[in-house]
Amino acid sequence: MDALAQHLQTISDWITLHITMWLLVGTGIVLTIATRGVQLRHLPAMVRQVASSRGGAGGGISSFQAFTISLAARVGIGNVFGVAAALILGGPGAIFWMWMVALVGMATAFFEATLAQLFKVRHADGSFRGGPAYYMARGMRSRPLGVAFAALTIFTCGFSIIMVQANAVAGVIGPASPLGLSQGAAAAVLVGLSALVILGGVRRVARVTEWMSPIMALIYMLLALIIVCLHITELGTILWTIVTSAFGPRPFAGGVTGGILAALINGTKRGLFSNEAGQGTAPFAAATATVAHPVQQGLIQSLGVFVDTIVVCTATAFIILVSGVYSPAATTAGTLTPDAAATLTSEAVAAVLGGWTAVPMAVLIFVLAYSSIIAAATYSEVSMSFISSAPHWRWLPRLVSVASTGLGALATLTVVWNTVDITMALMTVTNLVALLALARWGVGALRDWEAQQAAGIAEPVFVSTDNPHLPAELPGDVWAAAGPPAQEPTTMEARP
Repeated sequence: MDALAQHLQTISDWITLHITMWLLVGTGIVLTIATRGVQLRHLPAMVRQVASSRGGAGGGISSFQAFTISLAARVGIGNVFGVAAALILGGPGAIFWMWMVALVGMATAFFEATLAQLFKVRHADGSFRGGPAYYMARGMRSRPLGVAFAALTIFTCGFSIIMVQANAVAGVIGPASPLGLSQGAAAAVLVGLSALVILGGVRRVARVTEWMSPIMALIYMLLALIIVCLHITELGTILWTIVTSAFGPRPFAGGVTGGILAALINGTKRGLFSNEAGQGTAPFAAATATVAHPVQQGLIQSLGVFVDTIVVCTATAFIILVSGVYSPAATTAGTLTPDAAATLTSEAVAAVLGGWTAVPMAVLIFVLAYSSIIAAATYSEVSMSFISSAPHWRWLPRLVSVASTGLGALATLTVVWNTVDITMALMTVTNLVALLALARWGVGALRDWEAQQAAGIAEPVFVSTDNPHLPAELPGDVWAAAGPPAQEPTTMEARP
C-alpha cells in the first residue's frame, strides 16, 4: 500500500507542477484582467448579495442555499486536514501559495458560477440544472466534452472526494477517537448517516446544508478567534513566517525537493482541494439557484473562495503554527509524516485550549466532513442527469456515493489523498479550458450587471434576448424573459 501511495503521489506532483499549477494561476490572472479585478472591485457587493439571498426562490433552491451547498464542499476537511498536510509537506510557505491560488481563484469562481447560470436548463421537476458539462455542451457546442467532464465529476465527487471526507470522519469516531468505534463500525455509521440524506436527492441536501454549513463555519471560526486573541502578539510573526517561507530555501519532507518547490506544489494542490476554484464542482450548485441575474450568483460564489481560504484556512494555519506541535524540523527529520495530518489540527487546538477540546473537535470535524460528503454526492448526481435523463440512472451516483463512504472509512489516508489530487487535476484542466473559451460570455454578463448598477437599478434583472453585451444570442429560453421563471413550489417529498 505504501508503494501505491508513493506512485500516486509522484504522478500527482508531476501533474501539479507541469500542468495544473500554471493553467490554474494563469487562467485566474487572465480572468482577473478581463474583469478589471472583479474580486476586488465588487467585494462589498458580494457581501450584500449573500446577506439578501435567502428569499426569491419561488419554492425552489434559493441563491443562499446554492451558496451553502458549495460552501459545505469548500469548508471541510481541506480546511482542517488539508492545511495540516500542506504544512507538513510544503512548510509554512505553502499557506502563502494557497492565498495566491485563492485570490486569482476568486475571479475563476466568479466565471464558473456566472457561466453555470447563463447556460443552465430547466429539469423535469421544475428545478434548474447546470455546470461545466452544460456550458461545454451549450456554450462550446461540444456535448462529447460535456459528457467527458460529467463522467470525471461522477468519479471524482462520487468516489475519490467522498473517500477523503469519509476517511477523516472515520478517524474521529474510530478506534483512536473518544468514541472508540471499530473501523468497521465507523464505516457502518457513515454509510447509514450518508444514505439518509444522499438518497433523498438534491432538495434535501439543500435544506440540510442551508443551516449546517454556516453553523459549522461559525463554530470553527470562533475557536480560531479565541486562539488568535490568546496569541495576538504572535500574529505578525506567524504571517511573516508564512510569507518568507514561501520563498525560502529550506527543504521539507514529502517527496519533492527544495523548499520553494515543495511549498508551491503543496500550496497549489491543497488550495484547489480546499476552495475548488477552477475545479468545476461548485458551478453545479450555483446553477440550481433561482436568481434575477447570473452575476448575482457569480459574486456569491466568488466570496465563498475568500471565506474558505483567506479566512478559514489561514485560521487553521495560525492554530497549528502557534501551538508548538508542528515544526519544519520535525518534517525534515521524518518524525512528522503526512499521515499525521489527520490529527495535527486537533492536537494543536488541544495544546492551546486544553484536552477538553478533543470531543468538540471530533464533532466539528465530523460535521465538516459529513456536509462535504453530501455536497459532493449532489455534484455527482447532477452530472449523471446530464449524461442521461432517465429517472433510474439518478440512483447510480447516489448508491456509489453511499458505498464510497464505507470504502473511504476503511482505506489509508495517503492513498485517498493522492487519488483525489489526480482526479481533481483532470477535472480542473478540462474546466479551465472551457472557462477561457467562454470568457467573453462571463465578461458580457458582468458588463450588463454593471451597466444596470450604474443606471441606478438596485437589483439588476438579466434578459438575454437582443442583449448588446453578449457575444451572441444565448441558447435556450431560461433567460429570454425578464429573469428566469421561478421554480415550481415543491414539498420535501419531491425528488429531482
